[in-house]
Amino acid sequence: METALALPINQESPQAMMMAAIDKGMDLDKLERFMILQERYEANQARKAYSQAMSDFKANPPEIEKDKKVSYKTTSGTTAYNHASLGNVTDKIGAALSKHGLSAAWTTRQDEKGVTVTCRISHIFGHSEETSLTAALDQSGGKNTIQALGSTISYLERYTILALTGLATHDQDDDGKSAEEVAYISDKQKSTIIDMIQAKEADEKKFCEYMKVKEIGQIKASDFDKAMAALRAKKGKA
Repeated sequence: METALALPINQESPQAMMMAAIDKGMDLDKLERFMILQERYEANQARKAYSQAMSDFKANPPEIEKDKKVSYKTTSGTTAYNHASLGNVTDKIGAALSKHGLSAAWTTRQDEKGVTVTCRISHIFGHSEETSLTAALDQSGGKNTIQALGSTISYLERYTILALTGLATHDQDDDGKSAEEVAYISDKQKSTIIDMIQAKEADEKKFCEYMKVKEIGQIKASDFDKAMAALRAKKGKA
């Protein structure tokens, strides 16, 4: 049978004084006041223990690498980004937290505003702290309702534990809202650029170097006009 962990008894704590008072036959009212003082004392000690444990955790935090690549078609082209998977985040952080008597857990709630995920980190002495994030269902990439729900929950679970521990993934994730900023040109825009390169008898390799990409399809949608302007300015066939 497991024995619950408890804070060590300080001889000057309310509990120690209460036990001494019991030995001396103190009345019930005074005992109740001692119990209230003891609860406050333990809560304060547990809070201090949590703060110390979190401080120790942050002194040598785990490095979270982005281990998953996502790519899907949008109306403006192809969106692609890398992010740290939930398993990678929780495994790394969970293992590091446990060394300091800390553990993380999540609760999920859904309403008309979207999905709310709350992450709570608890210390073995009882103190815990939590943070919540809310987001709409992730409908990107043609997901069905269940997939959209799962994607949003996973996203929020990752970011709540990162926020609560004060950590970030290596080179911070560029998914979520910023994903639209890395949308690539569409197939039609790619064909237009290739046709212009051929019409201007331009060097495709040098053009890609100018655009700082390895191949035409990696040109960002936001850079399409820049690419076309550069090609139009090049001397060559009409």
